[in-house]
Amino acid sequence: MSDLTTLFTEAQANVKTLAERPDNQTLLQLYAFYKQATEGDVQGERPGMMDFINRAKYDAWDKLKGTSSDEAMQRYIDVVNGLLGK
Repeated sequence: MSDLTTLFTEAQANVKTLAERPDNQTLLQLYAFYKQATEGDVQGERPGMMDFINRAKYDAWDKLKGTSSDEAMQRYIDVVNGLLGK
């Protein structure tokens, strides 16, 4: 396992230890970076207008189209470290 993958795994564990739940925009960022890092570009149909949460998740992920897995992992780590005050 690469150092980046190790740090990414640690960041996933660390985000669960936060004293406060991050705001929705930050949660969307984390979701999108995680999905891009683990699955690549967004797949499937965009959810309908009334499915607000899944549509927001889809849109956040879709903005990262073309981002490499490594870059998405690093950006996820950076957001988590920012939340942790590192």
